[in-house]
Amino acid sequence: MRSETVKLGSTRAAHRSLFNALGLGKKELGKPLIGVVNSFNELIPGHMHLREITDAAKNGVWQAGGVPVEFPAIGICDGIAMGHDGMRYPLASRELIADSVEAMANGHALDALVMVTNCDKITPGMLMAAARLNIPCVVVSGGPMLAGHYKGRNVSVSTSFEAAGLFEAGKINSEELDAMERANCPGCGSCAGLFTANSMNCMTEALGMGLSGNGTIPAAHTGARRMLARDAGAAVMKLLEKNIKPRDIMTMKAFENAIAVDMGIGGSSNTVLHLTAIAYEAGLELPLSLFDSIAAKTPYLTKMSPSGSHHLEDLNEAGGINAVMKELSKLGLIHTEALTVTGTIGDRIQYAPIQRPDVIKSVEAPYRKTGGLAVLRGNLAPDGAVIKESAVAEDMLVFEGKARVFDSEDAAIEAITGKQIVHGDVVVIRYEGPKGGPGMKEMLNPTAVITGMGLKVALMTDGRFSGATQGACVGHVSPEAMDGGPIALIQEGDVISIDIPGRKLELKVDDAELAKRKAAWVCPEPKVKSGYLARYARMVTSANTGAVLK
Repeated sequence: MRSETVKLGSTRAAHRSLFNALGLGKKELGKPLIGVVNSFNELIPGHMHLREITDAAKNGVWQAGGVPVEFPAIGICDGIAMGHDGMRYPLASRELIADSVEAMANGHALDALVMVTNCDKITPGMLMAAARLNIPCVVVSGGPMLAGHYKGRNVSVSTSFEAAGLFEAGKINSEELDAMERANCPGCGSCAGLFTANSMNCMTEALGMGLSGNGTIPAAHTGARRMLARDAGAAVMKLLEKNIKPRDIMTMKAFENAIAVDMGIGGSSNTVLHLTAIAYEAGLELPLSLFDSIAAKTPYLTKMSPSGSHHLEDLNEAGGINAVMKELSKLGLIHTEALTVTGTIGDRIQYAPIQRPDVIKSVEAPYRKTGGLAVLRGNLAPDGAVIKESAVAEDMLVFEGKARVFDSEDAAIEAITGKQIVHGDVVVIRYEGPKGGPGMKEMLNPTAVITGMGLKVALMTDGRFSGATQGACVGHVSPEAMDGGPIALIQEGDVISIDIPGRKLELKVDDAELAKRKAAWVCPEPKVKSGYLARYARMVTSANTGAVLK
């Protein structure tokens, strides 16, 4: 056991004294020390109930013969950070989470970890730490929020963001706006649609690093969530006994499984960033071409909010991720021999029928024959760009319009709410990439307002989009503007062509003119010149490589 480093021998007398001060005596020190990472805080609805989830996980560890030792991890609510300078921090916090878990686990020579998480950057940060540390780990989430109800329909936080556009367009009054605000988020859990948090908790399950139900059992189902957490605590003890480590589970086959599930359910475009970063920590490379090749052969089986009206509680009732994987396995898209924290994928999906065919379609009759995400390339994105194809209306899959160029999200929102954007425009928001933002801000505010106002426009950015975004919204444009990518060379009124079926993103400007603009381009001053974000901007890589730090 790793923890023997800090427990055994005469030179560890002081260490044992410190453990005694914690209430851990000889009996406890004879057992494995299992770190339980609790990302509870009172700022994220998805995390406000994690104390009881953590307690259940610790009980599972105790019952299986280990000694749980709890420590915290930070977390930022993307929704509250949205639309202001705070949105520079969530993606950057992913690295802080991974680094802090690494520091705590190695600093105390812990034998294994149970990682209690739920929301957007916290889950991928935990998985990155698991891959980097490569000691036995199980990830357990707090579960999705139940959908709210407003005027006879299910709603979620994305409805509140879109309500701003409805209000600005004069389609609802302030009383209706207030009523929607109060209805959309009824309680604890990660926001109810297939946004980034729930997408990544489903990816955790598909990767094999979480138990069945990790991504879909609602947070409000407290008994089921506590049992899941307790089982996670017991599972990590079995992994420790068998010496099964994250890199034994998170193999290339596991990532291919996760990508297939991602395409099948139409997950957030942020999954491309996060899966790539997790793979990097596991010593693997996930090129954008892999996402595109898997998307091309994976049918789109679910229409979850924001792409449709179903929410995570519906997916759970329909059979969850196991049922999706079982269905995809009929086409040979799932490596059933891949390991999980509790056996193999094949073991999990042996009996996993679709319980609600209205939620999970069959591979014979899917919503679309190709996956939910698409990778676009062209002279505007030589290194690729990402779009959530499943959330794009049919009449917007091929679109051409004049560029309306903004060097920040704030400037774009001001123009949108100021009625300066019209049907047929392509809104370009640049200098918001990993380096330029810095932190690669999400653009849910402008996209939601556009949706609420009913504008038929496209939007592209070197930043990224919330999983709650819908419409012809192209993100992760690489290289980013701060690196002098072609997006930095767009001028007001240029014609931009988006061809999602053809996987093309083109600026209708000839090569000679682009070369002339490139020669005249001058890199702007960094927006942030001190503190963590300034260091982050100096070290972060491009979006197409996962925006990892090197």
